[in-house]
Amino acid sequence: MKERFEQKDDELGGQMSFLMHLDEFRKRLVNSVIIILIAFVLCWFVSDRIFDFLSVPIRQALSEAERRDVPIEGLTGNEKILSISLLKEGDSGRYIFDRATNIGGSVISPGSSIQSVVSKDSAGKLGLFTDEPVIANNNLIPKGIRLPVNLEDLSENGAGAEERLIVTTAVESFTLYVTVSLYAAIAVSIPLLLLQIWGFISPALYKHERAYVTPFIGLSSISFVIGAAFAYYVLFPPAVRYLLGLGEDFRLLLRASDYFDFITLIMLAMGVIFQMPAVTYVLARIGIVSAEFLIRSWKIAIVIILVVAAVISPTGDIPNLMLFAAPMMLLYVVSIFIAWFFGRARRKQSEVS
Repeated sequence: MKERFEQKDDELGGQMSFLMHLDEFRKRLVNSVIIILIAFVLCWFVSDRIFDFLSVPIRQALSEAERRDVPIEGLTGNEKILSISLLKEGDSGRYIFDRATNIGGSVISPGSSIQSVVSKDSAGKLGLFTDEPVIANNNLIPKGIRLPVNLEDLSENGAGAEERLIVTTAVESFTLYVTVSLYAAIAVSIPLLLLQIWGFISPALYKHERAYVTPFIGLSSISFVIGAAFAYYVLFPPAVRYLLGLGEDFRLLLRASDYFDFITLIMLAMGVIFQMPAVTYVLARIGIVSAEFLIRSWKIAIVIILVVAAVISPTGDIPNLMLFAAPMMLLYVVSIFIAWFFGRARRKQSEVS
């Protein structure tokens, strides 16, 4: 009985009854949920690092939006700003705390300053030390205390200049990390989720067409990563700078949950959109899609692309809309060439054998 069903499945390209389709869909859906749950647990343990990575663009944009640029105009005209890496032993100046800092139990408020000097400690390591005693919170901070400036590793400096996102409820931070972990779980599960999708549609294909599962999974996974990276590094920074520029007359306080819903939507959407060439390759190799069909449908494709761009674009203005629509139009053109180069007429299993 089983052998007869498999033979019939191969000959007819996997014809299944409606109930069999429902059962297969249920099985694939359950598998997908289990995959995402396992990935969610793993992502939860690194959710703080994922949070920091995703928050970099908005923190940089906030820092630029809040910053006031003043040209260097000195008494002699020869004044210039020096990098902290050029400081040498004996140089002194006032150190400004850019964030609340706990020194020996005494909290120094942001914006406070203290006279400091560059010197070497007992181990011979160069650092910035207090050059005067400071009274803070009923405590006396003596002269010679190391300040939080690493003169040897400048990659740690400047972090305090970045603005922070805000939360408005006690549980919002927990909900935020859960949301970040869930979105990250979906992203890292893409190859296995695509495998479940392929497993659902493969019964409708001939046996020789199912061999395209490997290029489908590989190309789609790579395309998703490229699309998400394109959104993160190319699309999102100018869009968020534009949005923050509209609020330059206001004090910018952004909710963390709103921001992360925004950036993850854009990244996931562009990851899916970048599937276009990979899906076109598989469909063209099978013989379902041809270059002629894509060329005939270009008007409909343009309308769909503009609608999708309007949905995922953060604003309705033409420049931002085209910023999101242009990559999709380019991908459609690339898909036409892929279909033209790799396309072929669909063949039945009997014609292959």
